[in-house]
Amino acid sequence: MIIAIKQFIATILILYVLNISCSEKHYKDALSPEEAMRTFTLNEDFKIELFAAEPFVLDPVEMAFDEQGHAFVVEMPDYPFKPESGIGTGRIRMLSDTNGDGRVDKSTIFADSLLEATSILPWKGGLIVTAAPNIFYLTDTNGDGLADTKEMLFTGFFQDNSEAQITNLRFSVDNWIYTSNFGQEGEVTSVKNPGAPPLSMSGADFRFRMDRGQFELETGPTQFGQTIDDWGHRFLTENSIHIQQSVIPWRYVHRHPYLPHHRLLANISDHDPLMYNATKPPYWRVERTKRRNKAFQENNLDQVEYAEGHFTGASGTTMYLGHAFPEKYYGNVFIGDVSGNLVHRDILTAVADSVAFVAKRDGVEKNKEFLTSTDPWFRPANFTVGPDGALYIMDMYRQHVESPASVPEDLKSDMDYNKGNDKGRIYRIVPKNARPNKSVFPDLKNASAEQIVEQLSNPNQWWQLQAQRILLERQDKSVVPALKNLFTQHQDPRVRLHALYALEGLNSLDAKIVEQAMNDVHQGVRENGIMLSERYPELLPQLIERINDSSAHVAFQATLSLGEFPSALVVPALASVIEKHGQDSWFRIAVLSSEAGSSLPLLQLLVKQDKFFGKATAERAAFLNDFSYVIGARNRENEIVSLLKMLTGTGIKKGQGLQLAGLTGLASGIKKSENKIKADPMLKVALKNLEADSANEIKVAVGEISKLIE
Repeated sequence: MIIAIKQFIATILILYVLNISCSEKHYKDALSPEEAMRTFTLNEDFKIELFAAEPFVLDPVEMAFDEQGHAFVVEMPDYPFKPESGIGTGRIRMLSDTNGDGRVDKSTIFADSLLEATSILPWKGGLIVTAAPNIFYLTDTNGDGLADTKEMLFTGFFQDNSEAQITNLRFSVDNWIYTSNFGQEGEVTSVKNPGAPPLSMSGADFRFRMDRGQFELETGPTQFGQTIDDWGHRFLTENSIHIQQSVIPWRYVHRHPYLPHHRLLANISDHDPLMYNATKPPYWRVERTKRRNKAFQENNLDQVEYAEGHFTGASGTTMYLGHAFPEKYYGNVFIGDVSGNLVHRDILTAVADSVAFVAKRDGVEKNKEFLTSTDPWFRPANFTVGPDGALYIMDMYRQHVESPASVPEDLKSDMDYNKGNDKGRIYRIVPKNARPNKSVFPDLKNASAEQIVEQLSNPNQWWQLQAQRILLERQDKSVVPALKNLFTQHQDPRVRLHALYALEGLNSLDAKIVEQAMNDVHQGVRENGIMLSERYPELLPQLIERINDSSAHVAFQATLSLGEFPSALVVPALASVIEKHGQDSWFRIAVLSSEAGSSLPLLQLLVKQDKFFGKATAERAAFLNDFSYVIGARNRENEIVSLLKMLTGTGIKKGQGLQLAGLTGLASGIKKSENKIKADPMLKVALKNLEADSANEIKVAVGEISKLIE
């Protein structure tokens, strides 16, 4: 009996050792911060420094510096599993460098027991926090360093997947706060404004203003990574698509509900989906990839999955707008890939006659990344630029970060998702020749109004946005003369723009100032001036002039803004836009998004002038198809009949190009409409026949429609 028990114990011990050995064979163990530092390979213009590590910080996913230079960090130890108790284990810490040597030596818990908090933003001495399904506001009222009040701002966001929840709070130059929702469903309400109708979030991101209580949908979807440039252009990340541009704001493309489906984000990378990781892919990913590729082959699918060398965990998109890096790095975008254990860098390039940028690799990083590590635990989840101008990297430092739902059950047997939730690192990237870093301790909280205005001229955008936010919070109109002087006199267009929106936030704009912005020498100021001109009907003549601007961005914004005015006043201008920019799909959508741009008078003008439809091209056919779709989806019988007369008349070039494009678009729009067409039953049959697959059947249908209209 004793021998049997000993044999049983020995067997258990052997199995335990084998399990440990298997796990160790498949997955490496953690490194100390000092060891991890030696695994990095970095762009030769820079050096990397350790800013904070465990036990002062654990599982960091976001960091923000407040107006006094305090570094607040969101910790997410409960990723990827929600606690069964429903009480979160997340925290917000305030990190301190008490001796000024640039290294954190103290941390204080500002808030704890948070469930899946992911993002923070300073506001009025407290912090706005995203923690699905809520956005709330925390403050410390007694100065003990611990938040003691919690005010709910919004609720109703999606909360069933920690990788696809509300996050990425970003205060922009236009005084709005933008957040990422990954297009998830939810009925969002404002707790402070209960009378406002709920927002259905499906397919959208979110933006709001703290000073005016406004909130609305925004173009998306964004996952975990959002950055905004000096002029308000948003750039977004979605796991395997490492950089996209939000081209058209949501408020324009939803002025009417009849547009055909168009993607509102542009994948602007010229090198997707390739990346150059220095680590080998983890065991589970290799095995899963083998299985998936085998299944693709067995099912004769033209599809291949890659275990490495491709973006799959892109996150933390951050544009460098600081003052410490060499000038050529200003405006570069830094993106982490938590699966590839690397930091990627993109250079954004404007393209002539296009509103979409192109993201390119630098020549020195043609076949490598800005930063790589051979440590598979390195998880660069997010970034921020500090008051010192350094780029800070939030390293969650985990053995595994992939969602458990994405890993086959048998491959999870030796994966411990909690391994590393007692660790975390924050690194600082500075120029190679930089002096030993000393912490910067600004005190904008106690600065005078004049000192705050002065910081709008700071070359580091961190200081500019902090100053603008404080002006918004204080609502001290004594600074209006100084702001107007800054707007009219300063040589830096970025400063002029901050002054312009500071005036907007203080309700101190007027048509004269906005008109000056519309005529500014810099296209970024003109673009924003045009946006603001929507509030001033008297500026419509100047707005119409801007559709001929030399900058595509300015002409594009003018096109969008014209749609905010009555149709009779702007139809000729929008027709002119189609004639000039109709080859560009973004301009076509911009025109069609408004009532004026999708009205029959616009098409009649184009037909009458015989400049646009006198020649068939793919772009003109695409416009006519989309225009007709809108008419069909709107489903007004008089418009449908009028459109059919134009499509089958003499003003539009005959043949299989333009005419068929318009007729098929009309048929698709009618099919999409919730209301049944009231026209002649035979006409309905003829339109139905346009959905046929045979070119001959379509030709017959066109003939039938022509006879019916005659």
